Amino acid sequence: MIKKKYIDLLRIEPGKKIHLKDYDTGWTQTEEFKELGKDKLKARANEVLQQNLTDLTQVQQLLYADNRYSLLIIFQAMDAAGKDGTIKHVMSGVNPQGCQVFSFKKPSSEDLDHNFLWRYMKSLPERGRIGIFNRSYYEDVLVVKVHPELLQNLPDGKKGKSFWEERYDDINAFEHHLERTGTVILKFFLNVSKKEQKERFMERLDRPEKNWKFSGSDLAERGHWDDYMAAYNDALNATSTKWAPWYIIPADNKWATRALVADIITSTLQDLDLKFPKLNDEQLKYLETARKILEDE
Repeated sequence: MIKKKYIDLLRIEPGKKIHLKDYDTGWTQTEEFKELGKDKLKARANEVLQQNLTDLTQVQQLLYADNRYSLLIIFQAMDAAGKDGTIKHVMSGVNPQGCQVFSFKKPSSEDLDHNFLWRYMKSLPERGRIGIFNRSYYEDVLVVKVHPELLQNLPDGKKGKSFWEERYDDINAFEHHLERTGTVILKFFLNVSKKEQKERFMERLDRPEKNWKFSGSDLAERGHWDDYMAAYNDALNATSTKWAPWYIIPADNKWATRALVADIITSTLQDLDLKFPKLNDEQLKYLETARKILEDE
């Protein structure tokens, strides 16, 4: 497992005001990491990832059997930050029957006729399961904040100065309700640099098998980079809470991203003290009866 002191560097403490420009998008999070060197750190990260994949398989079974908690994992990031790849690699060892991934695209007319949290509520994980939101209700304080023209069908007087603060309050209250009823929430912002995003876009253009990944909207949204960074700053500061913390994950190196995310997910589940259900005397007696029937066949 990764030492807690390193993970703590990535978690936004409630009430603490952060600036994304202060967070390294690469691998050099500390002087100790710099001294270790990139190659050694990459090798160590791969070892940590493999161990966490093994541990996550085991603890997922406990989560399902215990049936008291669910886990909601939220990924937010700029385009090409590696959300899809991180989900694919980190969750590669889990039982697909106990894990659901939802990728939220442009809202439908039905979605827009409800409150902004409505379509996400329908996709929350059941007890014993892991739910992953690839983008989430945070789009409604990110994309919509950068493009306020997307706000539709709101009553007059609902778009004033306090609008965004009220949305942050709604999100915090929603997540607090989920936490109180047994949903553990982990939120990851994959922090990719503008330079690295450009390189990944160029790779999508240069490699025919990746051409399909590039769209005109990717380039258009890149033109709003500074606006998005400001929106992320505001959202992360306003919604990192004790019950639903944000983690700023360096995303320029995929090996670092995957190792960190896997470690946080696994250690969070292990800290829940999950247990297999204990049978009462009547149930144990039935098992003995069943054993005898089977042995006598």
